[in-house]
Amino acid sequence: MKLALALFLTALFGTLTPSAVGQTRIAGHIGFVLPLVAHSDGSTTTLADGFSIGFPTGITLKGPGRLAFDMELVPSIQKSPRSVTLTVHPGFVEAVGHGFAVGVRAAFVVDSSTYGFTPLVNKSWPIEKPGLFKAYFFEADLPVRFDRPTGGSATTPVTFAMHFGVGF
Repeated sequence: MKLALALFLTALFGTLTPSAVGQTRIAGHIGFVLPLVAHSDGSTTTLADGFSIGFPTGITLKGPGRLAFDMELVPSIQKSPRSVTLTVHPGFVEAVGHGFAVGVRAAFVVDSSTYGFTPLVNKSWPIEKPGLFKAYFFEADLPVRFDRPTGGSATTPVTFAMHFGVGF
């Protein structure tokens, strides 16, 4: 009898107590990224040496704090040697105030032996009359990749890139 009463009271008052769960918001962004300078295997190249461009598209899960999980997919086109790649780019971004955020992403180039990470610094500005897009931003990226092809020589290119876009 005491057990039944305890279970009844627990069920009754347990359902009346509000849970302490923060609200998760979903956001996203689209844009383009230009690799301005790259250093690999003793040589340095610039965007003028071989044009390439990426088109990051991301989905962001923001919790109640300043930290957010961000998943980017980045299709990239390189002029010479001609290639198209897709990078899966999950990471964490933390707002640090005044429209600035810092973060790091893991990087996995699909159908390739290339992987790595990308530290970033982001600055955004709200759009005054937001519609679909809520803010625009630019981001400084420092992609570090480990290219380990089977039977080929290993390289570790480091690039400085600028990412421009809009958030929704």
